[in-house]
Amino acid sequence: MTFTGNPGRVAGLLYVLISIPGFFAILYVPSKLIVYRNATATASNIAASETLFRAGIACNLISQILFMWVALALYDLLKGVNQRHASLMLGLIVVSIPIALLNELNAIAALVLVRGADFLSIFEKPQRDALAMLFLNLHSHGFGIAEIFWGLWLFPLGLLVYRSGFFPRILGVLLMARCFTYVVESLTSLLLPQYEDIVSRWMMPLRFGELVFMFWLLIMGAQAKPLADRSVS
Repeated sequence: MTFTGNPGRVAGLLYVLISIPGFFAILYVPSKLIVYRNATATASNIAASETLFRAGIACNLISQILFMWVALALYDLLKGVNQRHASLMLGLIVVSIPIALLNELNAIAALVLVRGADFLSIFEKPQRDALAMLFLNLHSHGFGIAEIFWGLWLFPLGLLVYRSGFFPRILGVLLMARCFTYVVESLTSLLLPQYEDIVSRWMMPLRFGELVFMFWLLIMGAQAKPLADRSVS
């Protein structure tokens, strides 16, 4: 079973490769540079590792733009199951992309403040550090908004996988569960931030559905059946 002859494995390969810069930017870079509730330490880390911070911005931009190819590959694979659900899936992920791209302006603003350009000389360094932390917080909240759509697109995707007849139905269930975790965690951070850590721990077991689906595609692949032979029950 070759990659070129199996559209599922092609989609899985794209999914895995494009996710790598996303994980680097969203998880690794903040873990190394951002000290929450400590603006001075965070600004010092960014100033000392400016290249790493810039790489995080670049990787976020690249992964968001290239993820369109993953969505299109999945659309081509699953549109025969249900055209309307496949279009909804594609539309929801497309909505998230400009949100995430524009959100990187907050990270760029934080970098400008940390570097202390001449036109910012009116502000003292502690003030610049505080403003940089403000923009980093806005950056985090911007991802919270994008995450709503990162979750919502997984519901029609999970429904298509469940009904496809060429995927194990459990994969569809896991994807729909992952949709639930994205949306609940994002809304909790907005409406009930005091419970954010508790909800995050509760949601932990449901977070791996998308990863399981991604690697299933990569390893096992999927070959859409002719429409007349397809089970949609």
